[in-house]
Amino acid sequence: MMDWTDRHCRYLLRQISKHTLLYTEMVTTGAILNGDRDRFLRYDRCEHPLALQLGGSEPQQLAECSHIGEDAGYDEINLNVGCPSDRVQSGRFGACLMAEPALVADCVAAMGKAVSVPVTVKTRIGIDDRDSYQELAHFIACVQQAGCETFIIHARKAFLQGLSPKENRTVPPLNYDYAYRIKQQYPELTIIINGGITDLDAAERHLLAVDGVMLGRSAYHNPYLLAEVDRRLFLDQEPSPTREEIVHRMLPYIERELNQGSPLKHITRHMLGLFQGVPGARHWRRHLSEHGPRTGAGVEVVTQALEKRSAAGIDQSTSSGHYRIHG
Repeated sequence: MMDWTDRHCRYLLRQISKHTLLYTEMVTTGAILNGDRDRFLRYDRCEHPLALQLGGSEPQQLAECSHIGEDAGYDEINLNVGCPSDRVQSGRFGACLMAEPALVADCVAAMGKAVSVPVTVKTRIGIDDRDSYQELAHFIACVQQAGCETFIIHARKAFLQGLSPKENRTVPPLNYDYAYRIKQQYPELTIIINGGITDLDAAERHLLAVDGVMLGRSAYHNPYLLAEVDRRLFLDQEPSPTREEIVHRMLPYIERELNQGSPLKHITRHMLGLFQGVPGARHWRRHLSEHGPRTGAGVEVVTQALEKRSAAGIDQSTSSGHYRIHG
């Protein structure tokens, strides 16, 4: 989710679900140690619980970045061993590290010594022709011995050559059974499943076999998918916010960020899918897409988009038997 789950995205998602654990985009050790640290680590306090996801392969650098992340207040430090992009491979981190379980174990051990918060690992089920269950179980066992108790398993293998990162999210077939078998073989571990999960019904089915579910692009493109998470999965009986309430919750944040120099488009790009599947969604997306990037665009762009969506929704309700507005 590099370039997707930035702090603006996470702030939006937190307005929808209070209990979901949010993850940063993957941040490389070099970016933290040599780059604009505030840019990569800054977050709003409301985003908790919040995990920092790191990319790297040098144990001491990962340990240092983990310590920096804990000092910044993150609740979990996650090592990404699942990203298959060429850019990641060239830096010797991401999915290519599945071929080096001993190195990953060294990284996790160093990270664990540097922090008191949990250190977790996100992985694929295999890479290239190294995709047997036995190889996955060996990888898990090695990293477990280094102190990792929680694994997020993306239930596809990754092809390090021949497929783009986008193709690696869809072409390799899903194999949820591998994650289920890992949980059966290592019941003491916390196993989170990821990949191809698009609704809460599917999430609930997976929870019969594993401990948790991670949603990625499905929650990004349709963030309101998370509106029922607190009630259905965390047994929180507080009513879910409406989409309109979520927009109004965002307005003070948007004004504050604009005053601090953030362009409106950096925030509204994450809000495009908020009304997915409901009347007027196209009008909402169009207005934000056309007016949000303009120089000097302000919070009124969002309120205008909401008005246009509302008006379009009412128009559709009076012309189609599929939609009804009840006063």
